[in-house]
Amino acid sequence: MKIIIAMDSFKGTLSANQACEIVAQAIAECVPSAEVVIKPMADGGEGTAQAMIKAADGRWIPQRVMGPLPDMQVEAGFAWFDSDKTALVEMASASGLELLSREEMNPLKTTTYGTGQLIKAALDYGAQKILLAVGGSATVDCGLGAAMAFGWEFLDSDGNPVPLGGEALERVAKIIEPEKLKLVPVEVLCDVENPLCGEHGAARVYGPQKGATPEMVEQLEKGLMHLAVLVQEQLARDINNVPGAGAAGGLAAGALAFMNAGLVSGIETVMTRSSLSKELQSADWIITGEGSFDRQSLYGKVVSGIANLALKSDARLGVIAGEVSVPEKEYQKLGIAAAVGCRTKGMSLDYALANPRELLHSASQHFAKEYLGS
Repeated sequence: MKIIIAMDSFKGTLSANQACEIVAQAIAECVPSAEVVIKPMADGGEGTAQAMIKAADGRWIPQRVMGPLPDMQVEAGFAWFDSDKTALVEMASASGLELLSREEMNPLKTTTYGTGQLIKAALDYGAQKILLAVGGSATVDCGLGAAMAFGWEFLDSDGNPVPLGGEALERVAKIIEPEKLKLVPVEVLCDVENPLCGEHGAARVYGPQKGATPEMVEQLEKGLMHLAVLVQEQLARDINNVPGAGAAGGLAAGALAFMNAGLVSGIETVMTRSSLSKELQSADWIITGEGSFDRQSLYGKVVSGIANLALKSDARLGVIAGEVSVPEKEYQKLGIAAAVGCRTKGMSLDYALANPRELLHSASQHFAKEYLGS
């Protein structure tokens, strides 16, 4: 029996790599004769770089760059894949919300400049292609900071450079492209369809999560709309009406405008680069999962991506998650044969979050005994 373990992270408790190792160990204990293949998964959010390094034989290139606030320096880096000289830049490592305390969260001040420094470092390293994972952002600056890091200039009405942070968006009057801009193909790994502006846009949907007050949200919304008009007028690029452009506080839109990027599915990209489809052709089971298997999991996330791929093979699909809230009849329609949750009836959430390793190991053993014929 060949079993592929393709877990996503359990947000805040276990990385994708850790989750895969725990599930693999539990299954090996119950079904020692099984061939177990580990392929950590991610959809473009936090942890994508480390998952890709493990799943696609990459390595980490460390870099010290600006953090989400201009006076911060952080130890970040990018994933490197020698096979095709591709770099994966995970913006959360430089400009992520988890790098800030609650008191420091302020999207008028936070910047993607450090992410731009990582992109420049990857180009200097010899990257022929850049994958930009944009989940976990602390910013709503439409990628202005990132663009500044590799040479773009944004001037106010007096001809002075605007400051870093979302507060600068309204003040931009002129956009100047670098004279010697040498970019390679850039793909933004994106699992949302939010536009840049409007009711479902970057400021109104995600601004409050990043520390924005209602007044800040309105200021950021005006700034994003202002910049979108400027980009259309001065660069002839539409960034306002592109599904997904609002991802990461508009960093996706900035990538479209200033890096000539394309937006792609995060999970589809990770699955392709990890050769999951090839492994799946000879597999009996593929097991995936995440912290919470809910209805959101069915749309553009790791579980839905794995489910779509599994349908093209003879492998059976199982889910082991921190918690399962999707009804059995509903997930079976997607081809998921079984789903097991770590958090059992009557167990407090605090207990579950405090004991993720033990509970995932136990749930995996239960899955093996119940469905793998041990």
